[in-house]
Amino acid sequence: MSAPSPNPVPLAYRAGAPAVPDWLNKGDNTWQMIAATLVGLQSVPGLVILYGSIVKKKWAVNSAFMALYAFAAVVICWVTWAYKMSFGHKLLPFWGKAGPALGQKFLIEEAMLPASTHHHKNGSVETQMSMPFYPMASMVWFQCVFAAITVILLGGSVLGRMNFRAWMMFVPLWLTFSYTVGAFSLWGGGFLFQWGVMDYSGGYVIHLSSGIAGLTTAFWVGPRSTRDRERFPPNNVLLMLAGAGLLWMGWAGFNGGDPYAANTDSSMAVLNTNICAATSLLVWTWLDVIFFKKPSVIGAVQGMITGLVCITPGAGLVQGWAAIAMGILSGSVPWFTMMIVHKRWTLLQKIDDTLSVFHTHAVAGYLGGILTGFFAEPKLCSLFLPVTNSKGGVYGGSGGVQIGKQLAGGAFIIGWNLVVTSIVCVAISLVIPLRMPEDELLIGDDAVHGEEAYALWGDGEIYNTTRHDTDDTTHHMTPPSGATQVI
Repeated sequence: MSAPSPNPVPLAYRAGAPAVPDWLNKGDNTWQMIAATLVGLQSVPGLVILYGSIVKKKWAVNSAFMALYAFAAVVICWVTWAYKMSFGHKLLPFWGKAGPALGQKFLIEEAMLPASTHHHKNGSVETQMSMPFYPMASMVWFQCVFAAITVILLGGSVLGRMNFRAWMMFVPLWLTFSYTVGAFSLWGGGFLFQWGVMDYSGGYVIHLSSGIAGLTTAFWVGPRSTRDRERFPPNNVLLMLAGAGLLWMGWAGFNGGDPYAANTDSSMAVLNTNICAATSLLVWTWLDVIFFKKPSVIGAVQGMITGLVCITPGAGLVQGWAAIAMGILSGSVPWFTMMIVHKRWTLLQKIDDTLSVFHTHAVAGYLGGILTGFFAEPKLCSLFLPVTNSKGGVYGGSGGVQIGKQLAGGAFIIGWNLVVTSIVCVAISLVIPLRMPEDELLIGDDAVHGEEAYALWGDGEIYNTTRHDTDDTTHHMTPPSGATQVI
């Protein structure tokens, strides 16, 4: 009988073993992978369900598939070249050097953001390079799901008419020339990071950029068909709520994962996220009831989203009372721009932003960034930011300068996305039309994909115009009369 092993613990669990290097913190690594999974679930199936349900029946498959395709395409582009453009070695003050993130030599080493060392004005080091206690593979995947959801959010502006082949070209081009610039500038060690602009988890990198780029893309693609713009009821409100619920709960990973550690700041971020989202949803619903006499379910979802977006740039940087204040403003300011300003501003009316991504993400994201400049609490800032003595305007002293930094940082993201998104759209239009042909716009999913979401009017053996909703005389559905409607 052989003697028992002197160390019965499997090799994969032993400290100092190849799979368990001394720098690895299993708790941080576990949370980072969970957070990444939660953010991934926001897209697949969260936004796939939300998009497929909130649109007219004839666009359910196309809208869901645009989200699914974008997620897959971003994953491959990200690991092939885009990750290092966002978080690698500096090429330009706003851009990293492209390169693959695929080899084990790179992926199993300790995570680090090589451009993130922060310096004083005299050149001395103020904050050391960011090096979380888990492997690069965890960092690459965590940042990948952020990139993917940004492109999917942008796509909400062009549902119901963008040529799918053009979308297939748009995704890698926009990711490469727009998203990576914002990510490196604010998170990867670029010039806005060095200057001290606060964007805790993507109010600018993700939401402001997707909202502005979505509106810009909608301008170049053109509007939906006249009939679709006049009547575009959700095909399944309950399923839409399921997608929205995945979005809300997934935001725990969205904001809670950005300290790159399972620490006290991540807990603060998760709590603030839910406080702000709940407040915003309530305020939006109250405004609908006060001004339109009906509580809109779609409006509640939009209020939820604006709250989640608004708190994102300051989730771990503000106190709970500030999260409530931000929720009140995120439930009212985007509501005002959507329900009042949009209807009176001719330019916004001409641009067909299908899901109002401009209001729910660009307006709410910029608002959140500015409010972070007001409410960022000094002690919480010290837990996260590379710039020492950072604080918001309400705390006096140099805090007022932070508001100016937030305004300028958002202005850069807006300007870059307007220009680069326009260039991408024009370049694609030289190769393939951005907008579907009229016959596809008339029919929808069946013409574009040869598939439909619901078999409600027969099994498809005989073409029936009522099945594709092309003749309004055959359907006598009353347009939704709720306060907030998809514009």
